[in-house]
Amino acid sequence: MRPPLEVTVPLTHRSLIDGVAARFGWRRAYDTTTEVDALLTEQSEAAYRQAAAHTALATAKNTDALSVQPGVLDVRGRILADVLYLEGVLAGARTRGLAPELIQRLEDAVDHGHELTVLLADTVRATTAGFSRG
Repeated sequence: MRPPLEVTVPLTHRSLIDGVAARFGWRRAYDTTTEVDALLTEQSEAAYRQAAAHTALATAKNTDALSVQPGVLDVRGRILADVLYLEGVLAGARTRGLAPELIQRLEDAVDHGHELTVLLADTVRATTAGFSRG
C-alpha cells in the first residue's frame, strides 16, 4: 500500500491526484487525525471561498420560486446518492465488525442524510406553482 501524501500538498494538487486515483478505482486513507483535520480544514476553506460566487450567481438567477427548483433538485439527488453510498459503507462496517463508535457515527450520518433529503424534497415541492401554504 502506498503511503498517504504529505499534509503540505495543496488541496488543488491533492484533488488532481485524487481524480487520477479515482479513475483507477483507488482511494487514499489517512492514518492520523492531524492529516484528517488538515484535509477537512482545506475542504471547508475551499467551499467558503466559493460561497461568495455562488451567492452572487444565485441572487442573479433565482428570481422566482421555480428558478430555485432545478438547483435544489440537483443537490437532493447528489445527497441521496451519497447517503446510499454511505449505507453501503455502513453495511460493510457492520459485516466486518468495525469499531462500534464508527458504526454509530455512520448510522447517525445516514439518518441525518435521509432527513436532509426529505427536507430538500419538501423544499422542491414548495417551489411549485400549486404549493399551498395551508
